[in-house]
Amino acid sequence: MIEERDVFVSMRDGTRLSVDVFRPDGDGPFPVLVALGPYGKDIQSLPIPPQPPQSPVYAREIEAGDPRFLTANGYVHVIADVRGVGRSDGEYTGWMSADEARDGHDLIEWAAGQPWADGNVGMVGVSYYGAIQLLVAATQPPHLKAIMPWNAPTDFYREGSHHGGILHPFFQQIYALKTRGRLASQLAQSLSSDEFASLSRDVADDDDLKMYPVLWNIARNPDRLPPFFDILAQPLDGPFYWERSAYTKYDKITVPAYCSSGWWAYGHMHLRGAFQNYAGIAGPTKLYIESRVEAAAPMDDEYNAEVVRWYDHWLKGESNDVMDEPRVRVHVRGKGFRNDTDWPLPATRWTDYFLGRFGRLSPEPEPVAGHPDIFLQQPVQETPKVNTLEYATGRLNADLEVVGPVALYLHGEIDATDTNWIVSLLDVAPEGTRTELTRGFLKASHRALDESRSREWLPYHPHDKEVDVEPGKVYEYAIELSPVANVFRRGHRIVLSISCQDHAQWPPADPEIGGRGHLPWHVCSSSVVTHRVHHGPAHPSRLILPIVPQAGADDA
Repeated sequence: MIEERDVFVSMRDGTRLSVDVFRPDGDGPFPVLVALGPYGKDIQSLPIPPQPPQSPVYAREIEAGDPRFLTANGYVHVIADVRGVGRSDGEYTGWMSADEARDGHDLIEWAAGQPWADGNVGMVGVSYYGAIQLLVAATQPPHLKAIMPWNAPTDFYREGSHHGGILHPFFQQIYALKTRGRLASQLAQSLSSDEFASLSRDVADDDDLKMYPVLWNIARNPDRLPPFFDILAQPLDGPFYWERSAYTKYDKITVPAYCSSGWWAYGHMHLRGAFQNYAGIAGPTKLYIESRVEAAAPMDDEYNAEVVRWYDHWLKGESNDVMDEPRVRVHVRGKGFRNDTDWPLPATRWTDYFLGRFGRLSPEPEPVAGHPDIFLQQPVQETPKVNTLEYATGRLNADLEVVGPVALYLHGEIDATDTNWIVSLLDVAPEGTRTELTRGFLKASHRALDESRSREWLPYHPHDKEVDVEPGKVYEYAIELSPVANVFRRGHRIVLSISCQDHAQWPPADPEIGGRGHLPWHVCSSSVVTHRVHHGPAHPSRLILPIVPQAGADDA
């Protein structure tokens, strides 16, 4: 392998990106794989064996692929720092600005014109390195032939910063610990100093935010973490998030895309993005969803081998089987991989499970009216305890396979002007072992639906305004949960848990997944709130599950 470190490549506006180039030590020219991200190009090529999440030296941010593996298989691997990070020029204004998409376009065209390149370029890497592929592809670089957006969020608002409209502070950790660089606020660049100072005071005047001192300090002193202040100051979806979200540009992504994630990311942002990318991208797509065991870092040889197989077809023109395989391949917990032709699976039977008295969850609706179920929650600054209501089926008398999107239509009432609904779906074994499979979130004041973009099993909230919540009034809340793939075994129970709060220590890590890095927590209410969940003929609270026949799985 031939290494060239700290090569400076000029972008269209004169900004220079710092790039490492790894080339096969042999006769070229070669196809090129480009990786672009903010976590430091230098650590991407460290010779560290893959580490599980439990490792004391686990570094999730090593995500750009292995240059030794890729060059050994006949590819040039180009790894670049985004502008404002490392030795690249400029400022970093947070998650995937329009400048980064344009820079990716220019970097691809630069690479294609080098003497060691054959003019065929793809992109490589996961998470940030996967998501930027989508935005770059939307700029349609002439030499970009395919992408491989694995663990790639597509909606910065719904998947990244605000789950169901509820602020998720993950990017505070990303910007503070992983990215660093020369951080800048886009809002500060667009407002006068007086306007910006006034905005900072307004953002900090929030009782909920005051429960979280580190976050409040950023609101009051934006220079502590400028890109995260931009998130704090913009609680509704809009142009700031649209610019940084690939789903708004799907019609412009016409190259083939191999989309993937793992069930371990159900509560975070990667998993939902994979399904959205598969369904939304204009070009040819395929979908692969791996098991609940969180991936190692750096990426292991299994990932790098799949990169080679994908690009051998699209960049080298080899006739392998990568596009002859089933278009959809998902791992089903408790059974193995299921192959199919589309997502949601064509054989899906959408089945209502109704909430009822005595914590009942049943395909049969509650026949008569009754009193609501009640839970009260104190704020996190007063107790770490998270109170819940739970609804459960009886013990199943046969295996039940559930694969696909999940939605809850909850008829709820509160004694306050807002709350967060946080719901989870669990598989509970006969001896009591509880396995959380998926989660969903909705801020009560964000309950407005966009009917034109919603399906019954996938409600869509515009999150473009807050709507009033009248204390004591019952509303229907349509809550999207991340998709699921699980066989509930005979004797097990399906359990729905309803709460309004989480925090950095709750829920606890799942040993089956191997870490808690992708279990989110949110900014919750500073008020004591009483919640009532209604059920019965007038208020048919129901969970929609995607039941599928059990044919078509293997033990892989």
